[in-house]
Amino acid sequence: MVMNGSSSDQETCRDHHNPLSLYCEKDQQIICGLCGIIGQHKQHKITPLSSVYERMKEQLALHITGVQTQKNSMEGQMNKLIHNKTRIINESDVFKLVIQKEFQELRSFVDDEEANIIETIQLKCTSAIESIDEQLEEMSKSLKQFAEAEASLMKLSNENHLDFIQKYSSIVSSCKLETQPQSNKAISTISFKPGFRDDDIKLTVWKKLQKRILPDPEELKLDPSTAHPLLIITNGSTRVECGTYLKRLSLVQERFDYNTCILANKGFSSGKHYWQVIVNEKMKWRLGVIKGTTGRKGKLNKTPENGVWMIGVKEGKIYEAYKNPKVQLTLFVRPRKIGIFLDYEGKRLSFYNVDNPDELSLIYTFDADFQGKIYPIFDLCCMDRSDLAPITLCRGAFKRAPRHRGRGRDKARGPPLKGEVSGRRGERAAASLTS
Repeated sequence: MVMNGSSSDQETCRDHHNPLSLYCEKDQQIICGLCGIIGQHKQHKITPLSSVYERMKEQLALHITGVQTQKNSMEGQMNKLIHNKTRIINESDVFKLVIQKEFQELRSFVDDEEANIIETIQLKCTSAIESIDEQLEEMSKSLKQFAEAEASLMKLSNENHLDFIQKYSSIVSSCKLETQPQSNKAISTISFKPGFRDDDIKLTVWKKLQKRILPDPEELKLDPSTAHPLLIITNGSTRVECGTYLKRLSLVQERFDYNTCILANKGFSSGKHYWQVIVNEKMKWRLGVIKGTTGRKGKLNKTPENGVWMIGVKEGKIYEAYKNPKVQLTLFVRPRKIGIFLDYEGKRLSFYNVDNPDELSLIYTFDADFQGKIYPIFDLCCMDRSDLAPITLCRGAFKRAPRHRGRGRDKARGPPLKGEVSGRRGERAAASLTS
C-alpha cells in the first residue's frame, strides 16, 4: 500500500509524499506519479484516477443492475414457488375430499353387498330351519303317541290273566294303528346351500365393484359422413347394417372406401369414456378406436402403430386383438353386448363382455399412449355380403343403484356415485371404465 497511514494525509504517497493521482492496473493500487516513474510500479500500466473512477462507477452500475435482476428473478421464483405451494395444498385438500367421498361410496357399496349376501344366507337358513322345525313338530306328536302306546302296553302287562287276555287284542291293535304311519314315514335330510362358496365372495363383489367404477355409457351416434357406401344407418343414427348394393355417395376424405367401417360422431382427446355395442349373433365384426388422422382410403391397417386399436371375431368363434402380430383371444362364451372403456390419460383401452348387467367379464386391454383425438370405430366386415347382421349402439343404458337396507336403524346415505341414477343397482371406472 502506498497511501500514508494517517487520516490527515491519507491521499498522499507514503514513500514520495506526492498526491495519489494514478492507478496501477497490474497491482490494482492507487499510486503517485513518482511511483509509476521511479518506484516499484514503473513499466506497469498506469491510468489516471478519474478515468478509473468513471470506469469503476460504470462497472458498479452494471453489477448493481445484475444483482437487482438476479434479486428480482429470485423473488419472482420464490413467489411462483409460494403460489405453487398454495396451489398444491389447495389441490391436495380438494383431492383428499374427493378420495374420502369415493372411498365412502365404495364402503357404502361393499356394505350393501355384505347386507345382500347376509340376507340371502339368512333367508336360506330360515327356510331350512323352518323345514326342520316342521319335521320336529311332527316327530314330537309321534313321540307323544309312542309314549301313550307304551303306557297302555305297560298297564296291560300288569293286568291279571283274565283281564290281560280279554284286553290284549283291542289294546295291541289300537297301539299299532296309532304308531305305524309315523314310524314308517321317511325323514328328509335338510342341507344348507347358500348358493356360493365362501371363497367366491371376494371375486363376486370385485366383479360388481369393477363395473361400478365405469362411467355412464356415452350417448354416441354414428357419423354418416364416415360410412362406407355399402352401409345403411337407421334408428336415429344408432344402428348400422350392410346393404346389398353400393350407394352413390361423395367420396370425401372422411369416408371409408374399402373397409365397411363407420365412426361415431364424437371423438375423445382426454378423460374416461365408456360405451356399449350390441353385436348379438353377428359372425364377423370389429370394434375399437382410431386416430382422427389415420387414413381411411384403401385397406385399413389395423394396428396400434397405424393409430388403430381394435378387437374382432371371425367365423363366429375366432376372437382376435389386432396388433402386430395378432393376439388370439380365448373366450368361453360368445358375447352379445360389448362394453368399451377408454382411459385416455391412463393409456388403456379395455373391452368387456357385458351380457350380464351385474357382472363384467374382461375380454382384452390395450396399453397405448394415445395422441390427439381418437374416435370409436365399428367395422361390420361385410364386403363379401356374407354377414348382413347389424351393429347397434346402446342408448340410455344406465346402471341400477344398489338397494339400501336399514339394518335395524336408519342409516344416512351419501350422494349417489358418479353416474348413478335412480333405480339402478350399484354398478359403475371406471372398476371404473370404474372401475
